Amino acid sequence: MDTRAKKRAAAEAALRYVEDDMVLGIGTGSTVEEFIGALGASRVRVRGAVSSSAATSARLRDAAIPEIDLNSAGDLPLYVDGADQATPHGVLIKGGGGALTREKIVAAASSRFVCIIDDRKLVDLLGAFPLPVEVIPMARSYVARRVVALGGEPVWRQGFVTDNGNVILDVHNLRIEDPVALEARIDAIAGVVTVGLFARRGADELLVAGDDGVRRIAVSGP
Repeated sequence: MDTRAKKRAAAEAALRYVEDDMVLGIGTGSTVEEFIGALGASRVRVRGAVSSSAATSARLRDAAIPEIDLNSAGDLPLYVDGADQATPHGVLIKGGGGALTREKIVAAASSRFVCIIDDRKLVDLLGAFPLPVEVIPMARSYVARRVVALGGEPVWRQGFVTDNGNVILDVHNLRIEDPVALEARIDAIAGVVTVGLFARRGADELLVAGDDGVRRIAVSGP
């Protein structure tokens, strides 16, 4: 099974969590695009979706799925999103597409977070994928120096601006052995908007697509 077919399989497996008249949160990325397409083509008729990015909002319009503002929606029963890396414990690196702040907000507002990935993304130790950090522009160099002190090698993602008008530092060469502690330390640096480490609020379930089908890993709950 090629990578796109795996992404499609993971996306279609997530449809089982979606119910009629539900308002759900939807993340960003290529696997999520497969999910939006599958949801739009399914028989499930959701009331709407809370989007995590401008790119996802455009995909929702294409699929004729109404977009609902999080301030109006309140708490959500379900959030579906992908990841750049994930551990079997549901700890994630996200933000390769630059939507990490809104993704983290929607995840925090959701009762269940189902993460859809292909098997290349499942790892025992995070860090091979550079860790994105969204930063207020004037603080870019200051934050970079503080990240170097933590052992990382930050690289400015030049030419990219987030939907929130900020910049991203991609932090290389980290061995993330204590993701909860690292998330807290980076979040505490003045000028950091969000770090793309989802440890304190990680995924509740992983749907991992491989050559033999989709494997469900329940991190918490049934």
